[in-house]
Amino acid sequence: VQMETTVPKRRDKKSLRVKVISLGNAEVGKSCIIKRYCEKRFVPKYLATIGIDYGVTKVQVRDREIKVNIFDMAGHPFFYEVRNEFYKDSQGVLLVYDVGVRESFEALDSWLGEMKQEMGSQANMDSIVFIVCANKVDLTKRRVVDEGEGRLWAESRGFHYFETSAQSGEGINEMFQAFFSSITDMCENGGKRPVSEVSVGFTKEQADTIRRIRNSKDSWDMLGVKPGLWIVSQMTILIKSFINLFP
Repeated sequence: VQMETTVPKRRDKKSLRVKVISLGNAEVGKSCIIKRYCEKRFVPKYLATIGIDYGVTKVQVRDREIKVNIFDMAGHPFFYEVRNEFYKDSQGVLLVYDVGVRESFEALDSWLGEMKQEMGSQANMDSIVFIVCANKVDLTKRRVVDEGEGRLWAESRGFHYFETSAQSGEGINEMFQAFFSSITDMCENGGKRPVSEVSVGFTKEQADTIRRIRNSKDSWDMLGVKPGLWIVSQMTILIKSFINLFP
C-alpha cells in the first residue's frame, strides 16, 4: 500500500492594511516622491494637489504583504478643512521639506501642531511612525538647510531622517523600505513604536538650543544675552568647540 505524505504548507502571516499620509508645505515634492516610488517616474511640471490625492500600493515586508493606503495631503493652508478629516487612524506620516527653502523646514513644527490638534492626544501620536524627508538634495547649489540640522530636528523627536531626490531617485526606495518596515514592526508590537527604534542623541530642548546657536548672528545672540558681559568671548569658544563635535 502506497502511503501519501502531506507536507504542511508554510503559512504566511496575515496581510496588513495600513494608512499613511504625507505632510509638508506646498511645492516641497510630496507628490513627486510618492510617484517616484510607486510609478518609478518623475513629473517635472509642478501640479498642485487639490485637497487630497489617494492611492493604493502593495509591498512585501519580510514574510508579510502590506496593503498601503496613501493619502497625499495638499500643503496649501486653504485646504485645512479638507486635511483635518484624514489625520485619524494613520499609522505612518511622511514629513517633507525642501532643503533649498528654509521656510518649509521651519514649518515642520506647525505641521506637527496641526496634526496633534486633530489627533486629540499624545498617545495617538505615539502610535505613528514618522519619517522626515529632506527632499531635492540634487539641487546642491541652492541648499540652505544642511543634513546635520535636519537630522538633529528629526532624531531629537524620535523620527527617522532621510535625504531624497524625487528627480534622481536618490534615497527614495531606502526611505520607503525603512518606513514600511517600521510600520510593520509597530503593528507587531501592539500598535506602539518600539522604544529603541530611533537612536536619539539629544532631547528636543537640547536640539532647539543647538539650532539656536548654529543660527545665531553673533556671540551675544549665541548665548541669548545682551552685550556687555565679559564672559561671552570665553563661553563662545567653548560652545563652538562643542558644536564642532556634531557636524
